[in-house]
Amino acid sequence: MVIVSPGTSLLYNTGGGILVIHYKTYIRGEECEWVTFVHGAGGSSSIWYKQLKAYKENFNVLLVDMRGHGKSKNIPGKLFKTYTFDDVSRDIIEVLDHLKIISTHFVGISLGTIIVQIISEQAPERMRSMVLAGAVTHMNVRSRVLITLGNMVKHFIPYMWLYRLFAWVIMPSKRHKESRSLFIREAKKLCQKEFKRWFKLTKGINRFLGTLFDKEPPIPTLFIMGDEDHMFLPFVQMRVKKRQFAQLSLVADCGHVVNVDQPEEFNRISIGFIQKQSTITQGMYALNPA
Repeated sequence: MVIVSPGTSLLYNTGGGILVIHYKTYIRGEECEWVTFVHGAGGSSSIWYKQLKAYKENFNVLLVDMRGHGKSKNIPGKLFKTYTFDDVSRDIIEVLDHLKIISTHFVGISLGTIIVQIISEQAPERMRSMVLAGAVTHMNVRSRVLITLGNMVKHFIPYMWLYRLFAWVIMPSKRHKESRSLFIREAKKLCQKEFKRWFKLTKGINRFLGTLFDKEPPIPTLFIMGDEDHMFLPFVQMRVKKRQFAQLSLVADCGHVVNVDQPEEFNRISIGFIQKQSTITQGMYALNPA
C-alpha cells in the first residue's frame, strides 16, 4: 500500500525572506528507495503526472514545487528581490532534511537539471543517482539572442508573451504540442515579478553552466534526450563524451520535454537505470558487510 501525503508545505526563513515550499510524498515502504522529482522553470510538480503511477509502484516518491512555482509561495511582506540557482537548490535540501531523507535518486527536467547538478555539488552524499532529461548544459546562439532580448523588454511586455515565444522556439514541432501547451498553462500560474526573478537567473548562464558541468561528481548519471531537442541535444552529446560516470539515452520522435512527449519510454529507461543503481549498491553492501 502506498501512503500519500495530502500535500504539505515547509515554512522556513532563508535569511533573505520567508518561503513556503510545497511538497507531496508517496511512501511505498521503509525498505524502498526515494526518488525526488525537480521540474523546470515555469512548471510545477504536476508536470510529472505521467510518471507518478509507474514510479510509486517501485519507489518512495517526493514531488517538490520550486520557489515561486505551483503552491510554493513567498510570504507577503517578506519578498526578496532576487535569488540564485544555489538558493533554489538549498530549498530542496531543506525539504529532504525536514523529511529526514538521508539519500535519494533525483530526476530533473529542463532547467531543473541545473538544480539537480548543483545539489550534487552541495550535498553529494544525499544523491544516489541523477536522471537529467531535456538537460540544459549550454545555450546556443539563438537562445542567447532570445534571452538578451527578453532581458531588454521584460519590464515592458507581459511575461506570457516571452514564455510563449520561448516555448515555440524550444518545442516547435506538431509532436511537441502537448508539452508546449502544458508548459504555457503552468507558466500562467506565475506572477510577473516571479517570472522576472527566474529570468534574471539566465544572465551569464553559459559561463555558469561551463563552470558547473566542467566538474563531474562520482555519481551515476543518465541523460535522457529527445532526438528532436535541437536546441540542447548537441551540447549534451559533447558533455557526455567527456564524462566518466554519465551515459546518454536518445528517445525517438521526441522533443525537449521527454517525459511528456514519450512518457512510457521515459519511464522504462529511467526506472531501469535507477533500479540498476540500487542493485549495484546492494551488491556493494553484500560484499562489504558491516
